[in-house]
Amino acid sequence: MNKKRILITGTAGFIGFSLTEKLAKAGTYEITGLDNINDYYSPELKYARLAQLGFDAGEAKIGSLVKSIRYDNLQFIRLDLQNLDAMQVLFASQRFDIVVHLAAQAGVRYSMANPHAYIASNVSGFVNLLECCKLNRVKHLIFASSSSVYGDDASTPYRETQRTDHPVSLYAATKKSNELMAYTYHHLYNLPTTGLRFFTVYGPWGRPDMAPMLFASAIQEGRPIKVFNHGKLKRDFTYVDDIVDGIERVMQLLPEEYKIYNIGNSKPVDLMEFIELMEKGLGKEAKKELLPMQPGDVHETYADTTLLSADTGYKSNTPLEKGIEKFLAWYLEYYNLPKPTNAG
Repeated sequence: MNKKRILITGTAGFIGFSLTEKLAKAGTYEITGLDNINDYYSPELKYARLAQLGFDAGEAKIGSLVKSIRYDNLQFIRLDLQNLDAMQVLFASQRFDIVVHLAAQAGVRYSMANPHAYIASNVSGFVNLLECCKLNRVKHLIFASSSSVYGDDASTPYRETQRTDHPVSLYAATKKSNELMAYTYHHLYNLPTTGLRFFTVYGPWGRPDMAPMLFASAIQEGRPIKVFNHGKLKRDFTYVDDIVDGIERVMQLLPEEYKIYNIGNSKPVDLMEFIELMEKGLGKEAKKELLPMQPGDVHETYADTTLLSADTGYKSNTPLEKGIEKFLAWYLEYYNLPKPTNAG
C-alpha cells in the first residue's frame, strides 16, 4: 500500500519540527517539510532543528528539494509561502494527500511593531496555500490557529462554539482570518479543512521569544524577568508532545468537513507558579520585574478539549512539572550549561 504524501509547513519551527521528527521516525508517511527560515529569531536554532532531521544547513537552498540523510521518507524545501509560482510547482510535482500548515509569523507583541509581516505570512501566504490545495485536489488541510482568537472577553473554559469576534492583537486577527478563509474554501470548493487552536505550547526546541526560554535564560544569567500584570495571569501550558499527539489524531481522523478543535492541557496555571517551577528546576531564584498588563495580552487561557476528545480520544498526558523538567534538561544541554547541583 502506498504511503500518503504529506506537506508540513514550518518544519524548521518549534511545533513543525516536533511533528516532522515524530512522523519521520514512524515511517508511515512520505513527508515533505517546508520552511523559509526567516530571521524573526536566530536561524541558528532553526538549522539545528533541521540537523536533527538529517539535513545539512548548507543544502537548504531556496527552491531545492533535499533528502534527509537520517530518514528515507523525508525531504525538505526552503521556500516562502508568498512565492506562489514556486508553491504551485511544488504542489503539482508532489501531489500531496494531506497538508499540515504550521508555518506562521508568530508572536503577539511583535505584531504591533511589524504588522505587515503578519499580513504577508499569515494572510497572503495562507491564501496561496489554500489556492494550491484547491487546484491540486488535496484531500485534507490541517492548519494551526491559536487560543488568541478568543480574545479577552470569552468565558472560560474556552469552547469552540463561543464567538471569536474580538481579537485583541493583530496576530490573533490573522489567525481568525485563517479560520474564515478556510471555511470559505471548504464551502466553495469542498476542501476538507481542520483548524487547531493551540494553547500556550512549551517544551524542548521551543522558540527563544516564548516565556519558558525567556525565563530560563534570565534566571540562569541572573537577569530580571518581566512579569506582566504583576503575575496575575493564567495560562493553559501545553507540552509540545501533547500538541503533536492531537495533530496526529486529527490526521488519522480526517473529517470530510470543516472543523475547529481546541488542543490544550485544560489545566490553567498561575504564571507565578510556572515561574516557581522554573526556579526549582534551575536551582536559582528569579529576579522579578513586575509590570502592568501589556497590550494584546489576555488574562487567562483555558481549553475545553471535549470536542477533540470525543472525536479522536485525545487526552493531555504531560503534567506541568514533568514538562518543565524535560524542557530544562534540553535547554541546559542545548546551550551547554552545567546542570544545577541544588535543583529539586
